Amino acid sequence: MQSPNTPSKAPDQGESERRPDTTPNPAPIQRWQPTRKAVALLVMVLGVLTATGPLATDMYLPALPEIARELGTNEARIQLTLTAMMLGLAVGQLVIGPLSDAVGRRGPLLVGVAVFTVTSVLCVFVPNVTVFIGLRFVQGVAGAAGAVIARAVVRDLFKGDDAVRFFSRLALVMMLAPMLAPLAGAQLLLVGSWQLSFWVLAAMAALSFVLVLLWLPESLPVEDRRRRGPRELLSTVGGLLRQPRFVGPVLTLGLSFGMLFTYVSAFSFVSQTEFDASPQTYAWLFAINSVGMMAGTQTNGLLVGRVETLRRLGLGLVAALVSVGVLAVLALTGVAQLWMVVVLLALTMFSVGFIMPNATVTALDGQPTSVAGTASALMGALQFALGGSVASLAGLTETGEASLVSMSVVMVSVAALSFSAYVWSVRAKTR
Repeated sequence: MQSPNTPSKAPDQGESERRPDTTPNPAPIQRWQPTRKAVALLVMVLGVLTATGPLATDMYLPALPEIARELGTNEARIQLTLTAMMLGLAVGQLVIGPLSDAVGRRGPLLVGVAVFTVTSVLCVFVPNVTVFIGLRFVQGVAGAAGAVIARAVVRDLFKGDDAVRFFSRLALVMMLAPMLAPLAGAQLLLVGSWQLSFWVLAAMAALSFVLVLLWLPESLPVEDRRRRGPRELLSTVGGLLRQPRFVGPVLTLGLSFGMLFTYVSAFSFVSQTEFDASPQTYAWLFAINSVGMMAGTQTNGLLVGRVETLRRLGLGLVAALVSVGVLAVLALTGVAQLWMVVVLLALTMFSVGFIMPNATVTALDGQPTSVAGTASALMGALQFALGGSVASLAGLTETGEASLVSMSVVMVSVAALSFSAYVWSVRAKTR
């Protein structure tokens, strides 16, 4: 294909002017005027893609004790399947995000969804926990394609308020999926074994593949694609890591996500082994706490324009530190009851609804558009890497089993570190 500067071999001088009119548009959807039906279809396709990751993380949570027994292992090793998923999501974001900028959205997305489908099926037949951990890592890498590219497609197709409105529709799916996933997983345990959850995941991924193949056009035109060499990418990443105003909020976000994920990975064991809750009761308690996070997110939105971002972030961090601090005291003194634990965890999740959006905006605020994509991918990768690593600490006990004490101690420790990172970032910003 000739570049514009290559001497033309055309029979007349007007060919170069006619070329734009005769060349097929590589991305017709870029000029698409969205109808209500078309937008609804796009919401459905991207919503299914966005929900796949949370479902893969949360649907099998009620079955964790059963999986540990069936595979003949302890809670700490089973929790590593969640850690592996988080690390896979971190690696996947770093790889798939830049790849989709270079070659387009559809190809990497179709490959990611296909690999996710295959690994979901393979998880049904795992012979031991080691293979299970490895498959979950691969599943995480593949699952990152849905979330990363869904956001990129919205960015390609919509601008300004239109993008905000579309993201608000996807946000509803992103909040409902973690809440409903354990409920669905618990109900599946009533009719079959834990493997049913992974059959459902495989079916959803296969549906996603068909939806993308049939109804999601390429949204990134060829002329807008760009490749970044390893040296340029490393230089950009290095520059970001040298900025306290970026690193501080990212650490705040990642450590807070570690606090959240410690609860996600350990509470199934804690509620069922220490408080004798059934898998179904655990799922309902998890849903209650998820409602707390939704309430925090909505309350934070109401305060936008009234309370500045850094102040909202600080309020969320203080509330989280207080709630998990009280939880740790109750656990260490041995007086905690299940209803107390649920109330304090719901308050913690309410605080997370403040922390996540405000820390994200603070980290990306002021970054030039030329590095915004890389900054977003780096932030997401560090968030999942820190979250997955911190969560595994709750299982490092003498028995290898997470307890209310170990869960709450890890949560309050990382909450304190997250608040410290926030203080550092505020001081760096005021200098």
